[in-house]
Amino acid sequence: MEIIQQILNGISVGSIYALIALGYTMVYGIIKLINFAHGDVFMLGAFIGFYAITQFQMNFFVALIFSMAITALIGVLIERIAYKRLRNATRIAALITAIGVSLLIEYGFIYIRGAQPEAYPDVFGRQSVSLFGATIDMKAVLILSVSVILMLLLQFIVHKTKTGKAMRAVSHDTEAAKLMGINVDNTISATFAIGSALAGAAGVIFGLYYTKIDPLMGVIPGLKAFVAAVLGGIGIIPGAMVGGLILGLVETFVSAIGFSLWRDAAAFIILILILIFRPSGIFGKNSREKV
Repeated sequence: MEIIQQILNGISVGSIYALIALGYTMVYGIIKLINFAHGDVFMLGAFIGFYAITQFQMNFFVALIFSMAITALIGVLIERIAYKRLRNATRIAALITAIGVSLLIEYGFIYIRGAQPEAYPDVFGRQSVSLFGATIDMKAVLILSVSVILMLLLQFIVHKTKTGKAMRAVSHDTEAAKLMGINVDNTISATFAIGSALAGAAGVIFGLYYTKIDPLMGVIPGLKAFVAAVLGGIGIIPGAMVGGLILGLVETFVSAIGFSLWRDAAAFIILILILIFRPSGIFGKNSREKV
């Protein structure tokens, strides 16, 4: 029954990628920007959760909410300071700025606290549960549960709330949304806040799952989450979820069959294949652009 265990592990890892990918895809859907600083917000979320648990003695769930709140604020600050003035600039200018913000966060954080890694506290111990003859780590079950709850909450926000309707309107047509009285600036800030909060949550559960965190930990998961967003269809929220889960399952099974050194490469092989054969992603549709 090892396959059940591997599937659950893959879904748990994939749900972390999906949470990060949602931030990429939401921001791209609104302002057509690939926010490469998003992986570093994920890293900050992991450290905020770490210090909340170790220094302020918060329990895991309080630390998770605290980390989401702080990273949401960080996301809004990044948007207001770095990206707001570049909305009418060229795509390359915004992309270079995003890379610059990413490097600033990484090495600014290293300058403040140093580059040494930290070991995440084992708040739940070595608990496990049996399922169809397979022994499942409770951490994997917890990560999956938290991820599913957050994804369902996101779907509720996007489809049932006034903010979510404004986000969809701005994504469809910014100028028409302005004419309808929607505050586009606040809507974009809300998008960054929600995406960053999800990245912060992903950072906390990543630390719980992998136990080791460091200031450069956001680089590879951030790139993999970008791959997941492209795989599902950049700008499409369900696509980011599905892309993350697929990527997690592929990585887990690549490791399980003895090619653990290739697990990182698998993500980028998928990216190359999707760009060659279906550049719009699984859920994306090819659309003609007027010139």
